[in-house]
Amino acid sequence: MAISNGNKRTHPLQPLSDVEISRAREILLQEHGDDAQLFFRSTHLEEPARADLVRFLVAEHGDHETAEAALEASLPRLVRCSYDVIRATKDHQLTDTVVDLHSGTVFRKTEHPAASQSGYTMPEFAAFQDVCVSSDMFKEALEEFDIPPNFTISIDPWPYGGLDPDEDVPRYMQGLVFARDASKENLDSNHYAYPLPIIPVMDFVHKKMIRIDRLATGGSGDPLTPPDRGTTPKKLFSKSKAAEYVPELLDRPLRTDMKPINIVQPEGASFTVQDEHLVEWQKWRFRLGFTPREGAVLHDLCYDGRPIFLRLSFSEMTVPYGDPRPPFHRKQAFDFGDGGCGRAANNLSLGCDCLGAIHYFDAWVANSEGKPTLAKNVVCLHEQDNGIGWKHTNFRTDRAVVTRLRELVVQFIVTLANYEYVFAYKLDTAGGITLETRATGIVSVVAIDDGKTSAYGNVVAPGVLAQNHQHIFAVRMDPAMDSYEAGVTNVVLEESHPLPKDPKTNPYGNGYGIRRNPVTRATYTDAEPKLNRTVKLENREKKNEISGKNVGYKFIPSATQLMLADPDSIQAARAPFARHHLWVTGHRDGELWAAGEFTNQSRKEVGGVQSMVKRGDWFVQEGIENFGADWKNGPTNGDDTSDKGRLSSPVVWNVFGLTHNPRVEDWPVMPVEIHQIHIRPADFFTSNPALDVPSAKNDTSVLVSCCGKEEPKKEEPRPSTPPKETKESSTEESTQATPVSHLQGAGPDISPKNVGSPNGTTREKKRLSTTLTGLFGRKKG
Repeated sequence: MAISNGNKRTHPLQPLSDVEISRAREILLQEHGDDAQLFFRSTHLEEPARADLVRFLVAEHGDHETAEAALEASLPRLVRCSYDVIRATKDHQLTDTVVDLHSGTVFRKTEHPAASQSGYTMPEFAAFQDVCVSSDMFKEALEEFDIPPNFTISIDPWPYGGLDPDEDVPRYMQGLVFARDASKENLDSNHYAYPLPIIPVMDFVHKKMIRIDRLATGGSGDPLTPPDRGTTPKKLFSKSKAAEYVPELLDRPLRTDMKPINIVQPEGASFTVQDEHLVEWQKWRFRLGFTPREGAVLHDLCYDGRPIFLRLSFSEMTVPYGDPRPPFHRKQAFDFGDGGCGRAANNLSLGCDCLGAIHYFDAWVANSEGKPTLAKNVVCLHEQDNGIGWKHTNFRTDRAVVTRLRELVVQFIVTLANYEYVFAYKLDTAGGITLETRATGIVSVVAIDDGKTSAYGNVVAPGVLAQNHQHIFAVRMDPAMDSYEAGVTNVVLEESHPLPKDPKTNPYGNGYGIRRNPVTRATYTDAEPKLNRTVKLENREKKNEISGKNVGYKFIPSATQLMLADPDSIQAARAPFARHHLWVTGHRDGELWAAGEFTNQSRKEVGGVQSMVKRGDWFVQEGIENFGADWKNGPTNGDDTSDKGRLSSPVVWNVFGLTHNPRVEDWPVMPVEIHQIHIRPADFFTSNPALDVPSAKNDTSVLVSCCGKEEPKKEEPRPSTPPKETKESSTEESTQATPVSHLQGAGPDISPKNVGSPNGTTREKKRLSTTLTGLFGRKKG
């Protein structure tokens, strides 16, 4: 029987409930028995195989009774649990098990080799702190410094990073060490202003400190390694300055001249949320998912009943640091793979993180015992105004029609030690999709000797060096362009090239041509702004009835800087996805991670986009016209081995980044750095899909004088009556009075019989005179 909520069956894309997480835990405890301890790392929905899900979605959007039958017959409710099996030897065996909640049995179990390290969990971070506090090795390291008596020690756990070629270590964790000025009696006092030049390294499996790495604190021209330790403790923080950001500790008063801006929706929100996670708004429809690693995910994204994406998600982010002094050559975070953005999602607060009429989504996650815990308000849903959507002024009649571009925003925010990231999916009334990232928080800093500067970063405060680094993101798109049918979506790279002058075809040299390059095999490429390289996702079978072109969507990869580390470096080997802006791979169930599933302590990428491209999947085969729903699992190169190329549906990965060479203005907390991907319809519709957006006048807007005071409302003059041959709008609100102070263009329209005649009608002469007065300031004729 299907898992149900009362009399209602659970949708196959519905996030896990607390009951389901508990049931999965019970199945695993029974499976392993009493002689093993289980340390849970993550528990999440194992999404249905693509072929099965497509069959269900086709039925769901058509015949709901058929969908219910498909749900009952072929879509088991599967849960994937990642955990360590700890036996009497205290060795940890990382295990992934998929359990079937319907049958109460194990569906699939995988024991991973020791080199595969999963992401860190919150209990591990706490254990690291405990080991440091009780470590004599760490205590002796602190005694090398003369620390003012009013300071306490703060430790930020960090991933150990990539292993050196000669390293073979168990699960390690390291920490960046800071001090906090406790004399301020405020736990929010900024400890990042006081870095210590040591990094403790812990063996998590055996819960012991194994070494303390000493850090070089010199500047330009100094050695990459620290000098020998002296016998006299080094005095710290003698010239350091506080760098507070919480309001009560600021060294300056808060601004008093900012008036409130309120987002008011007197009639409530325009969106609806059904079945807890089914969202509908302005012809858009999708299901919201949430995973411990990715955070918010959009499933089955449709516009007006037409599918666009089967799945849309933020897949990975790597943050390589550019300081070559050991051990910073290993300083590289994979925030999705090493920590998990879903696990680090903030509990959002009304009126702070999202404004307006807000709907929050909670998520059930598993703790280290496998028990469900409720993460409150981890995703917010709201509408926002993004300025003018479209506008046109008819200069002949002085009439303007203007609409607003409204967006539906799905947003979540994560905190990973010092950094915050804001991730948002934005859908708009013109059928557009925008994916947005915002980086903020506090830059990662290390100690530097007083008075010195460094080529490896910027001194943002006395004794504080903010290291140069990059943030490189990967977005995963599983397209379903106007069809769920496998193999129907085609990827085309479209470029605009100048044409040479030619007496017959381009005599004046102003022409340019468009070249279309279909992507027929898994590959990678880069942004090319000189050619306006555009990625088009098209339905290979459906044509736009107006243009005759294939219906689809498009986006232009941003020409942001890619990974700067040497191709032979540890950093580059771990994140080859960061070396190209675009990857197109063949779909395989469960392949969701641009850098592979296991990034923690990796030596190189395994199972990421580079591996996917290398196996050689292809997307087009001559003579095949109907590929069928399971086409993605089509013919292989001679056998069924999963690492061989096969006929597949394309998956698109867009990579973009931020090279962050810190500024003093980034201290002590950085303003947001914003990047957006704009995915727009390209011959998907037969006209502007936002034509039906009302252009109602906003009556809450007020006129403000030059001195910032609100002036009394005055009735604006109505526009002049349109000419008789112009059909008036049925609503006065769509007409903007006196929209322009000048007139432009070729002049007023004129009857064909008066063309070439010095005589026109009185009305035509009057309108011509008005036009010329506006253009030249004086009357003619």
